[in-house]
Amino acid sequence: MKPAPFAYARPTDLAAAVEALAGSTNAKVLAGGQSLVPLLSMRLAAPALLVDINRLPGLDHVTSDASGVRVGALARHAAVLADEEAHRVQPLLAMALANVAHATIRNRGTTVGSLVHADAAAEMPVVLALLGGSVDVVGPGGRRTVAGDALFLGPLESSLAHDEIAVEAFFPALAEGSGVAFREVARRHGDYALCGVAVLVRLEDRRIVEARAGYLSVSDLPTVVDLAPALAGGGPEVPSDRALEAAGELALAALDPQGDIHATAAYRAQLVRVLTGRTLRAAYDDARRRTEQP
Repeated sequence: MKPAPFAYARPTDLAAAVEALAGSTNAKVLAGGQSLVPLLSMRLAAPALLVDINRLPGLDHVTSDASGVRVGALARHAAVLADEEAHRVQPLLAMALANVAHATIRNRGTTVGSLVHADAAAEMPVVLALLGGSVDVVGPGGRRTVAGDALFLGPLESSLAHDEIAVEAFFPALAEGSGVAFREVARRHGDYALCGVAVLVRLEDRRIVEARAGYLSVSDLPTVVDLAPALAGGGPEVPSDRALEAAGELALAALDPQGDIHATAAYRAQLVRVLTGRTLRAAYDDARRRTEQP
């Protein structure tokens, strides 16, 4: 199929882009287009106006400091993945981005675009939610910051107004004593995950004192679960096999696995159990390496 007819604007400054969006109640922003263009071609989206922001200056940055990593709206997945300083400051970014589709798509797709597309099967929304990150947006009323846990409202639905443009995402730095890990299962590498898990832990004296996991392709929204109650009272050998199993059951109780043509709800539930334990252990090992390295 071909897209339905639409008007096209390619502004050269942010104010003009916002003005173009505000002038239509049925407009879409085009950045990388790796999610939007297929929807247009299948006529699952039919905007009256497409606002191409690729000529806007100053939005392709990836900058890192002690507080975290800032990613501009036009920074491609590949650029974020290849940025060594971003990897050092927040390694979960690269772990997740390596699982985003294929190299060709990562070369064009944008990290911020993936966030505001709000697909619960995508990797970057759950990373933002788990890390407690945020997205800066600009609209007729000026610039505002949207917290990661307030960004996602429903399947493919973000809290951005129709006349707002996401200009930057912020991913907090990995704190001292912490570790991260990411695992997902897909039918083929590059396919959407059947289930994916990102885990963040913090250690004190080799004991896990904080543990949170984010889940993708399980529920309608990227979901973060506190796993610490399953690990309470553990010693230096945490996480034990029993603790890992308990963490998986705790996560499953907080989630609502959905079935579809790719996987049954029962299969996704089992993936939650297995991947939670594996990813939690990997995050623990990562934290140990970081705290014990000279």
